[in-house]
Amino acid sequence: MNSAIILYVIISFLLLFSLAIISYKLNLVDYPIKRKIHSKATAYTGGIGISLTLVLSIYLLQISENDLNNIISIAFLVSIIGFIDDKSILNVGGKLSLQIIPIFYLIIFESIILNHLGDYNYIKIELGTFKVPFTLMSVLFLINSFNYFDGMDGTLSFATISVLAILYFLTSDEILHLFLIIIFIPISIFLCFNFSLFKLPKMFLGDSGSLLIGFIISFILIYLANKNLVHPILLAWSVVIFVYEFLSINIIRLKNKRDPFKAGKDHLHHVIFEKTNSLFLTNFFITSINIILFIIGYLSFTLINSLTSLIVFIIIFFVFLILRNQYSGKKVTIRSFKKHKN
Repeated sequence: MNSAIILYVIISFLLLFSLAIISYKLNLVDYPIKRKIHSKATAYTGGIGISLTLVLSIYLLQISENDLNNIISIAFLVSIIGFIDDKSILNVGGKLSLQIIPIFYLIIFESIILNHLGDYNYIKIELGTFKVPFTLMSVLFLINSFNYFDGMDGTLSFATISVLAILYFLTSDEILHLFLIIIFIPISIFLCFNFSLFKLPKMFLGDSGSLLIGFIISFILIYLANKNLVHPILLAWSVVIFVYEFLSINIIRLKNKRDPFKAGKDHLHHVIFEKTNSLFLTNFFITSINIILFIIGYLSFTLINSLTSLIVFIIIFFVFLILRNQYSGKKVTIRSFKKHKN
């Protein structure tokens, strides 16, 4: 297995490198505009490279769990949807409609569906006949919450790695551990291209990457909940920064009578960068917030009970919302920095 993983690392690098070269030759690049903050045209095909690598992992590392293989296979279609959006700029309705198709397939045909939300002091929250629409809406919610963090170099990748590390900690299942490592490897290698380390050609994740990662994480959480490997409230804590930010920013936009679907510079990474003027600190703080909040949730769950953990989750959200709202009326300006878009 060790030799297979080494080969997988090599293939991941070569595939991303080759795709970067091809992307620049075929003009598959994201050009700087007023709303975007990078300084030169940059390949937006990082997500496609990661998805191709993950598909190869099915054959190279041979995950024995069929549901996990199906998640990766269908996730490739999601990355294609993101690629189409990167290239053609789909409207919100078209983008969401296309996302629903692969989600619906896994829910209906592969039965990867959320059946319950966990036990809370002997009360089990069953979804019953509402499980299909609830799962569909939850996955759409989380996919697009991941997309919200696709704004600066490394932000979404590092935050995702924190989620993978948390999930690795929460489960002792060896198959799941291998699966999480399989996802971690191409994202880590992508970061070398994202930051142009060793003078590698620069790449962005693009929507193909943000939608891909959000899709995979969403269905991993559902898989873990249905297998009763991890309590649902702990799964919610693992992606807490994504949940809090997505809800907060949309609530604030609606309160201020702004279009919640319109891209802006009011995201958490923009706010933190404005305060720190440091890409490193921005990524460090966002990743740390997710880990610290998870630790709070985990301790409330293990030291007290699941109901307390749920209540703490809700209380901290309102605190987060209040803090985020303090910056909602302030104009976030992008200073003269370069190459900070994922």
